[in-house]
Amino acid sequence: MNLKLWKQLLLSLILLAVAFVGWSWLYPGAHDVLARNGLERISLFAPAGDEAKVDTAAGPGAAGRVRGRGQREALVILAPVEEGLVNDKLTAIGTGQAVRSVSVRTLVSGQIAEIPIRPGGKVEHGDVLIRLDAAEEELAVEKAKLTVNDAKAKVERLQSLVASRAASSVEADQAQNALESAKVALREAELDLSRRTVTAPISGSLGILSVNTGDYVTSQSEIARIDDRSEILIEFFVPERFTSGMEVGKQVTAIAISRPGETFEGQISEVDNRVDEASRTLRVRAQIANADDTLRAGMSFEVSVGFDGERWPTVDPLAIQWDSTGSYVWQVEDNKARRVNVTIIQRNAETVLVKADLSTGDEVVTEGVQSVRPGATVRVIGGADRPEASSPADQEPTAQRVSPDKAKSGDGA
Repeated sequence: MNLKLWKQLLLSLILLAVAFVGWSWLYPGAHDVLARNGLERISLFAPAGDEAKVDTAAGPGAAGRVRGRGQREALVILAPVEEGLVNDKLTAIGTGQAVRSVSVRTLVSGQIAEIPIRPGGKVEHGDVLIRLDAAEEELAVEKAKLTVNDAKAKVERLQSLVASRAASSVEADQAQNALESAKVALREAELDLSRRTVTAPISGSLGILSVNTGDYVTSQSEIARIDDRSEILIEFFVPERFTSGMEVGKQVTAIAISRPGETFEGQISEVDNRVDEASRTLRVRAQIANADDTLRAGMSFEVSVGFDGERWPTVDPLAIQWDSTGSYVWQVEDNKARRVNVTIIQRNAETVLVKADLSTGDEVVTEGVQSVRPGATVRVIGGADRPEASSPADQEPTAQRVSPDKAKSGDGA
């Protein structure tokens, strides 16, 4: 029983050793996995860049095996590093407003006697919108005029008497004061009468009236709304990272959601003085011309604002690799691989903007990344031979891509 158990343990250890050797040989990243877990000493096939470490740790026999493995060149496909632009354009959805908008109300209460304008039409400054019943106010004006006339006649009579010394100057002064009071009362009566007529405070487009003839209105009743649509103000909100670029006079482009294909040019007219703490956005207003009166207040707009933007290196998404320390790419220079740590700025459909020690025109590995090691020599598939590359006689044959049509006909090489 004990003998059988001993044999089983020995067989298991042998199988584990064979599996470990096979995994170390066939899996290109085996050495990195062992190194990250502190087991670099038992690595059997270290890359060329790690030969010195293995020579010290494992002796002459292990070093010979490493050199035989490390001299193999990784077959890779490269892609150039390009330059990308980010934060160069802001697009936001905003709401249109009339450049001037007035809600018309009466200053006094009363019953509407007449509405001489047509709702929904154009009005000019001073046009009469409604007239309230003003019978009492008209009577008050007539009485005030009579009082003024009587006071004026009394003043004239006393002045002639004062000249003939038949009346004192004190009486004449009292009559003059009475005349001035009567004139003030007349102006007050005329003011009350004028307030029975409501006029347009601005020129613009009149909306649908909220009242009808015969309605009783107060100072709290809205009669109508007048919009000056000669220009449209678009109010929108921008993220706080764009606040430094929001300046009055900056050009914008607006597209009405309901009128696709039409573009309207304008400029920023107002910028709020603080960022909203809840949404972390800044309120901005842009002003666009509306000479044809095609736009209305309340319409939605897509507003675009251009900026200088930030330029960053861009790489193919396949070039980005990850390990426990973060993201990186393999840069190839003089047929040698170099690891370059990167910080991802923005991911797009076909490129990734990164912050890294890369320049436009540098080449990074996009395919074959698992076989690349720091400082190791690589061989580029499908690219021109580098000056430092091996001679054609020493190079391994590379696979040739065959089109599907040739593959079916058997002509592909």
